[in-house]
Amino acid sequence: MHAADPRRGYLLGLAAYGIWGLFPLYFKTLESIPATEILVHRVLWSALCGLLLLQLWRHPGWWQALRAHPLRIAVLAGSSLLIACNWLLYVWAVNNGRMLETSLGYYINPLVNVLLGLLLLGERLRPLQWLAVGLAVLGVLQQLWQLGSLPWISLVLAFSFSVYGLIRKQAPVAALPGLVVETWLLLPPALGWLWLHPGASSAQDTFWSTPQALWLVAAGPVTLVPLLCFNAAARHLPYATLGFLQYLAPSLVLLLAVFVYGEPLEPGRLLAFVCIWLGLAVYSLDIWRHLRRLPVTP
Repeated sequence: MHAADPRRGYLLGLAAYGIWGLFPLYFKTLESIPATEILVHRVLWSALCGLLLLQLWRHPGWWQALRAHPLRIAVLAGSSLLIACNWLLYVWAVNNGRMLETSLGYYINPLVNVLLGLLLLGERLRPLQWLAVGLAVLGVLQQLWQLGSLPWISLVLAFSFSVYGLIRKQAPVAALPGLVVETWLLLPPALGWLWLHPGASSAQDTFWSTPQALWLVAAGPVTLVPLLCFNAAARHLPYATLGFLQYLAPSLVLLLAVFVYGEPLEPGRLLAFVCIWLGLAVYSLDIWRHLRRLPVTP
């Protein structure tokens, strides 16, 4: 086993979250293609690329472990549906001028993790964690009151990804083999969608001579590369450190939404962001204080 290299870990972590934060630039190139069709190709090319990568970066025994525990495949089937819903909504929101809501969703995500730990795992929250979750709830309620609309995109993205992570913990499979199994489980409905939609853009022979065809094929590497960077970073950095780096992705989405794509950041929505940011600051402070109290292991 290689010794931890924090500098390499930081670079890989920044690469993973940086790529995730720049995802809108990629999906905007496919703006003329329906979100469902983009999802279908993301599944197809991720399944193929993932299988090829498994031949290069072997994970000994993962398939035998799955066969020995068939319940894990059922768990991965559930997680595959959740990640598909998350991917679909994210692409739709980005390509329909709702990037600010996707950004807010991934800011909320770590606080939703804390809330689910309380509700589903019986975890006890520390006082600062209660305050952090309360500030997040206040941000959501403030937007409901001032803008007159529940930020449903943000909430669905945050809860779907949090529940996805919770389910994946029930099937201890490494990230790459797990994603390969999830995408292969999604292949039948993806292929069925293509068969039922012969008029789809990507079902036309002429489409594959256009630049957009290359962008669709790139959905495989675009999905897998940040995941590989994240997994490599996790081997060199404490998980809490990766937790702090995760704020990079929604921050980049926020900057792209406002300064590149001109989405309006109304005062009401800005106040919701401020509440979430305060919640994250309190949450980060709690993690830092908790880690300082832990005994130092040699």
